Amino acid sequence: MRRSTPLRLSAAAVMAVGGLALVQPPSAAQTTLHRSASAQTAPGDRQAAFAEAAKAYDVPESVLLGVSYLESRWDANAGRPSNSAGFGPMHLTDAAAVAAELPSANPANHHGEGEEDSRGDDSRPLGARKGTPAPEARREAAAPAEIPASLRTLEKAAELTGASREALRADPAVNIRGGAALLADYQKQLGAPLSDDPAEWYGAVARYSGATEADAAKFFADEVYATIQSGAERITDDGQKVGLEAAPGLKKIEKWLEKLGLHRPRRDGVECPPTVSCEWVPAPYQALPDDDYGNHDLSNRPWNQKVEYIVIHDMEGYFDPSVRLVQDPTYVSWHYSLRSNDGHIAQHVKTKDVGWHAGNWYVNAKSIGLEHEGFLGEGGAWYTEAMYRTSAKLVRYLALRHGVPLDRAHIIGHDNVPGTLPSTVRGMHEDPGPFWNWAHYFELLGSPLHASGGPKAQSVMILPDYAKNQPYYYGCDRKNPSAACPPHGSSSIWLRTEPREDAPLVKDIGKHPTGDSLYSVYDHSARANTGQRYAVADRQGDWTAIWYLGQKAWFHNPAAQPTAVPSHGLVVTPKPGLASVPVYGRAYPEPEAYPANVPVQPITPLQYTFAAGQRYTLGLAAQGEYYRAVTFDASKHVVVRGKLKYYQIQFGHRVMFVKADDVTVSFS
Repeated sequence: MRRSTPLRLSAAAVMAVGGLALVQPPSAAQTTLHRSASAQTAPGDRQAAFAEAAKAYDVPESVLLGVSYLESRWDANAGRPSNSAGFGPMHLTDAAAVAAELPSANPANHHGEGEEDSRGDDSRPLGARKGTPAPEARREAAAPAEIPASLRTLEKAAELTGASREALRADPAVNIRGGAALLADYQKQLGAPLSDDPAEWYGAVARYSGATEADAAKFFADEVYATIQSGAERITDDGQKVGLEAAPGLKKIEKWLEKLGLHRPRRDGVECPPTVSCEWVPAPYQALPDDDYGNHDLSNRPWNQKVEYIVIHDMEGYFDPSVRLVQDPTYVSWHYSLRSNDGHIAQHVKTKDVGWHAGNWYVNAKSIGLEHEGFLGEGGAWYTEAMYRTSAKLVRYLALRHGVPLDRAHIIGHDNVPGTLPSTVRGMHEDPGPFWNWAHYFELLGSPLHASGGPKAQSVMILPDYAKNQPYYYGCDRKNPSAACPPHGSSSIWLRTEPREDAPLVKDIGKHPTGDSLYSVYDHSARANTGQRYAVADRQGDWTAIWYLGQKAWFHNPAAQPTAVPSHGLVVTPKPGLASVPVYGRAYPEPEAYPANVPVQPITPLQYTFAAGQRYTLGLAAQGEYYRAVTFDASKHVVVRGKLKYYQIQFGHRVMFVKADDVTVSFS
């Protein structure tokens, strides 16, 4: 199957993709084993490991705990790397080791590989560039001369502690000692005292971020100190109870930050909260030969069109090469890039303008796109707390400015964006994937996901316990693509044709016209995701069925460990007398709405069936719109707005649209 190609960073090259083999689905016993694997691994006392490491290297324990929380929330992640090649609770980075474990090949950002046209407008496709990898010049620009020091901290920790790199990656206690040694070394290099006072460690904490920008280092340090001030307590992914006692009167001596000598990037004109590190790295709007142009479209949102969506992507690569890619005038664009180590943000396109990122022109014209450093499944397994926090601050800021509701109908993943036509459904992208922690993200947004309604509510919200929910996936290892992915927390659940563990997965005729859904980490054909709301189709014991892509889809939902919660809201069903109604990938106007100089865009149904008796949750109402922007001269751009009304529904893993005149709306 097609999959997103990562833009990877190594000492000499960036890596590309191989195919995935079809593997047999796991048995019920295998699935249960996979779910409980983390509970069977019980390393030593994590709290004691922090105390011992702090004492050994004269680092205040609260500082060590605070830094680790902002990197990993004290999780071990089974020794798997983060999306910026960091390992263990202290996020010690070893990009060289991660690169060495993967075969080298030609790079291509996930926007430039496969079938998806990132602009998503068949009235003006990307032409010869559609679905092709970057040219040689772009490949050379993407490959850095060497791995930066911020992605090689594990090597330094090995030197300081005498521990092996293997132990620093795999053993949480050794990893914590490595982090403590690094903090002490940074403190000494600053000429700061190895003091018991956490206030004196502000500069070393800022240095630990790996940031080269003063604002990014300051944000990281401020978030660490805010965590120490408020305190924290949680059970880690491997069952360790760790706590950080609140220190409300904690001070910080910021003069040590100045001694790091970090630069201050260009911030003029950025649309970011003032509390985060943000710089302006513009995507070029440039005329090209043959009446072409790139790499985005000028607009005047929200005055001409309302922003309805904020789209969450992962880069399938590292930060610096991806930022260089968006500076290519012949290619694609998005509004913001976010760095994993410290949460630093680069803005490329003004939010009034339209980026080419979601693969659906209707969604592009009404969305803001955020690219996060990282990988869906291969090359990294988890996202740092620092990046989650800056992303949430940015999304909350943008949502307030543009009036975007903080729910999963409006804050969507690239994997939730529908295909535009039956022919484009199969090639749509899958990021940010099942390891993006939507529940935690919405907590940081200040809009936590929760149950509403009673136990017999006729709609549910998918809400598994992320750490305990560890579904079987394969495809995380390119050298062995049919091997099972290591157990890891996930936001997704599998959907089956019957209420039993060994039942086949439900089918997606758009993604797999003639075949079955796959257990691949890159295939969401039979998966529902955290925060998504579905209408209940049936219940049987510990199993719940929802309406999904025109069929009943069953998932395990035991009362003792529910994977979904009651959720009230609006649902739609075909109007009486209609055997079925069509579903669409975009909400375009009726033909009569187009002026004479604008070609009528067809309203083409997708290949799915929404039959009488089925119900789907309503996410938002939309008036038919089409943004005509096919020339470099923005004065010729026009918004066509019709009278035709649509409802956005949660039809499968992706959202889709139905005409309001075709359905009846009721309260579930």
